[in-house]
Parts: sequence; structure tokens; C-alpha cells
Amino acid sequence: MKLNIAILSSNEIDVSKWDACVDSNSSGLIYAYCFYLNAMCKKWFGVVINDYETIFPIPVKQKLGIQYAYTPAFTQQLGFIGNEKNITKEVIKAIQNFIKYGSFNINFSNENFAKQYEVKSMNNFIIHLNQSYNFIQNNFKKTIAYSLSKASKQGFQYVEDDNIKTAITLYKEYNKNNLQHVTTTDYNSFQKLLSFLQSQQNIIIRKVINKENELMSIALLMKDNKRYYNILNTTSEAGRKTESNYFLYNNLLQELANQNMIFDFEGSDLVGVKKFYEKFGAVNQPYFHWHYNLLPKPIKWLKK
Repeated sequence: MKLNIAILSSNEIDVSKWDACVDSNSSGLIYAYCFYLNAMCKKWFGVVINDYETIFPIPVKQKLGIQYAYTPAFTQQLGFIGNEKNITKEVIKAIQNFIKYGSFNINFSNENFAKQYEVKSMNNFIIHLNQSYNFIQNNFKKTIAYSLSKASKQGFQYVEDDNIKTAITLYKEYNKNNLQHVTTTDYNSFQKLLSFLQSQQNIIIRKVINKENELMSIALLMKDNKRYYNILNTTSEAGRKTESNYFLYNNLLQELANQNMIFDFEGSDLVGVKKFYEKFGAVNQPYFHWHYNLLPKPIKWLKK
């Protein structure tokens, strides 16, 4: 049966049908909703197969007149969402004919696609929260005991917060050297997006303070109907010395346990961060990076 494949601009997309596809599929993560894409991309298109049975977002930019696909800031995974039987060679050809240079982060469920095409596997650690905190705690690595013990002796307090700007400012300052590709515009757009999510009661901010009421660690989580997303986390120098981040995440998991949700750590391929997540018993649910360059040879070098 021939597939009905359409590639639509963002303003041509039926938002209710698109978002319903994201809602109803496990591969439909928060980054793929129209409101998220509209906030973080100046321009994007959507591949729509068989009346929104399967969708595929394409964020685009332009350089020297060449349109190319890219991964927006604060957008970990997009890719195919919906019926995976519709991910055919015909669909891939349609995407590559439409956009000659692609750099996509493909979501965790697109494993069959990943096996067929040249992709890079990326780490993403998760914990299923549909169990008691004691059960989750039993899966902690033994190596976490020292850090939790040290943190427990500091007189820390685990408190709620609602200040999005503080969470972003601290994150931006801490990552100013290793996230230079994230622009001021990106941060401003993301702050507006987080404010919208907060108005929908889909933001959680928790922090750790010491006896002097000084901030040690802070985490901002986004929330949808499937996951809590650990999108912003910062620890002060004093917090790193006293293991405050262990105290923070231990309390987060205790607070959020017994829900039919996933705690998504949002990474990481960095060895130190990877080990930190693994100590909490998190399991790797890899996603994939798909890159191709089909530009004509005379201009292919412009986008390497």
C-alpha cells in the first residue's frame, strides 16, 4: 500500500492531530510538541505520513542560501513518532530530497531505523518511577553510599522553588565554556518556553541549601504525561565539595516515586555525568544521531 507522505511548513500543520500523535506514542517526547518546536525553532517543517499516523519534525536554518536541518538547543530527541512500519525507504528518500543536509537527533524508539542507516548512538539514562522509593533505592550502586552519607551530615535542606530565571542564569554561567553554541537568543526563547510550561503546572524546581541558606544545588524539571525531564541542573563549588547533588537527586526520586512516569536524566556521554546517573541505578535508553550530506560537490564543503 502506497504511503501518503506530506512535508508541511509549521503553519500548515494541524496542531491538534500532530500533538495527538505525540501524546499517544511512547516515542512522543516533550520536544516534539508544536509549542516546543515553535518556541525553539525559527523555522521548521513536519513530515506527515497517512494523516498523522507517523510524524517527523525537521527544524531548519539557512546559510549562504543553503537550507539545512539541525538540532535546536534544549531539544534532545526528535525523530520518527508513531507507526514505525511507515519508516520506509520511500520516506527517507522524501526527507533527503527535501533537505540535502541533515543533522538529527532520533529518538530512542527508532532502533530499526538506526540499524539500517549510519547513525551514532548517544547515552540517555532513565529510571522508571512506577515503583516504591525503597525499590528504586535498592538499585542504587554501592559506590553511592559514601556521597549520600557525606551529604547527610551537612545540615542540608531540600526545598521547593519557582524561580525559572535563577535556574537558567546559574546553568548558563556554569556552562559558558562548554555550551558556546547555545546563544543568548536560545536561552531567552527557552526561558519563555519554561514560563509557559510553568503556567501549565509542568515545571518542578527543587534546590538544596545549607545551614547559611546558601544555594548548593538546583534542578529544574520539565514534565509531560510520560516523563520528568532533568533539563537544568547546577551545583556550586561548595556543593560539589559536599556532595549536595547526590542529596538533591536522592530527594527528587523519593518525592516522585510511585508514579506511572519516567525520570529522564537527559544524558550523558560525559564520563563523570554518566557515572553519576548510573550510581542511582539509572539504565541507558540510547537515542541516535543521524547525519547526512547530499549537497552538490561544489558546495558540499560549506557544511561538513
